[in-house]
Parts: sequence; structure tokens; C-alpha cells
Amino acid sequence: LIHTKPACNGSVCYLAELPRDRELRSDRGSALRRYSKHHGRPEEDRRKQSDSDSDSDSDTECKGYDRTEFWRRKMRTVHNILDVDKDGLISFNDFTLFAERFKSLGHLSNQQAEEFTSIIKLTWEEQWGAIDPYNFVTVEQYLEDMHHVLNDKSLKKRAYRWLPYLFKAVDKDKSGFISVHEFKLFFKCLGLDNEKAAVAFAVIDVNGDGKLSQKEFVKLGKEFFCTEDEKKVSKMFWGPLMN
Repeated sequence: LIHTKPACNGSVCYLAELPRDRELRSDRGSALRRYSKHHGRPEEDRRKQSDSDSDSDSDTECKGYDRTEFWRRKMRTVHNILDVDKDGLISFNDFTLFAERFKSLGHLSNQQAEEFTSIIKLTWEEQWGAIDPYNFVTVEQYLEDMHHVLNDKSLKKRAYRWLPYLFKAVDKDKSGFISVHEFKLFFKCLGLDNEKAAVAFAVIDVNGDGKLSQKEFVKLGKEFFCTEDEKKVSKMFWGPLMN
């Protein structure tokens, strides 16, 4: 009998078949089953598509192929949040668990919960392809793919469509605004503690009114991915940045 376990090397994940004893190893060797973690079009084609679909010149913060280390830190932070099971890889199962955290708060209507589930599934398929247990997204692949998304007009418009559902899920009193207490629910779903939520809210609540509208929330969430300006308060949106 053969044991298997997933292993990753570079941009490819393997299902490594490991014999139970040395005799089997010497007779049969260890077999590797390869799984591509990337299901998108080749990089050359993707860049051509990006050139044709890129945003207008006025949207300069999401253009170009060179990204700063600050931007990379932000993307590593989001990858870590989406990696719910903390195995160093994002899978569709992680995406599902992430969505369930917000839905389990019980503040979305049945229709909103169904829409959220559908959007999460569609976002995965558009950005990372097949839904199967061996389609993983490494940190470096996530950085590369988000880099591509931000330079593709059609993908970028769809990449943030799940943000309003995060807002509605934590808008406990359905007032159309979230307070610092409701923002703590948001951070709880991200796997972060209340203290970090309070600090982040104090920074991003720039007008000091003690609340965020859905428009403000979504704008901050989008800006986090686009801007490379370290002075923007949106850098606090997803919690403390990873190194």
C-alpha cells in the first residue's frame, strides 16, 4: 500500500506517493503525481491581454509591472488571512472557510448568503481556475496573480465584488454603517484580535465620526490592493502587515 501527501516545489504542487517500508521504496521507487497550481493563460498572453484591457491613465496606482516591497507585504498579509488552515497555501477550501466565518455571524439574509457563496466560487474560478483539492496558490503565485488582476480592467472590476458582503455580514444592526464594535467582528473573521481592530479603526476612521459607511469600507478595501503609497490609511484595512 502507498501513502500519499501533497508537497510543493516552485510553481507546481505534487501528490507524493510514499512507500510504507524500505523494501517497497527500493523495488518501486517513490512516484510523483504533478498538479499545476496555475490554470490561467500563459504569462505572455496574459500580459498582452493586460495591455489591451488596462485602466485609463488616470488610474495610475494600479498600472505597471514593477511593485514595491510595501505592496508585496500587503499581498502577503492577505494571502495569510485567506490561508485559513495555515498550511502556507490557499485552496478553494480556504476560500469556503473564509466565507463561512462571515456567514456564520447570521447577519446576511438567505439571498445575500447565497450571492456571497456564488461570488466566492466565481472569483476563485476566474483567478485560479479549477475547483479541486490539488489546486493550491502559493504566496509568490498570489503576488503574481494579483499583480496581473490589477492590470486587467475586466478582472479588476470583478475582483472586489465580494467586499460589500463582508460589510453587510458585520453590519449587525443593519444601519448601513459599522462601528468599532462591528469592525471588531470583521477582524475576528479575519482571525485577528479586538486590540488590533481598535487600532486599525482609529486610523482608517479619518473623519472621526466613529463609523464607516459601506462606500468607505469598500473604497478602503480596494485601495489596499492598488496603492503603493505608504501614507494611505488603507494599509491598516486587513490588519498589521506581514514582513
